[in-house]
Amino acid sequence: MRLANYFFFYSYVGLLIVAGFWGAFINPEFDFHLLISLDIDILTDFQRINLLSQYRFLRAIELGFGLFSILFVKSIFSEKKFNRLFIFIMSAGILSRISSLLLDGFPSGLMFFFLGFELVGVVVIYFYSRKLVV
Repeated sequence: MRLANYFFFYSYVGLLIVAGFWGAFINPEFDFHLLISLDIDILTDFQRINLLSQYRFLRAIELGFGLFSILFVKSIFSEKKFNRLFIFIMSAGILSRISSLLLDGFPSGLMFFFLGFELVGVVVIYFYSRKLVV
């Protein structure tokens, strides 16, 4: 269980950092092509600029959560308040994906993969860490 816990924790956090940095500061347009098959060049300048601004902001928040998780990894696995915050934030992302399934419809297979990976990950991390935190 320890190995599975750290696999899911570090792969999830690593993806947050890489995807967050990439999407916020390097090439968010690539994400639109890869994740949702959207050519943002078809949008008006107003739409494109606002979409990119909001997307970069959300990716920066993702980056911030990843950095927080790396900086406080010991606390996440030893202190209840850090552990509960990490589990809450990860669970909120999962619940938003599930809500989208119910409210918006079925996404691509890649989005289902992320949902499944995150769901398994949060369950493993929760059950592994609950006996460690004080």
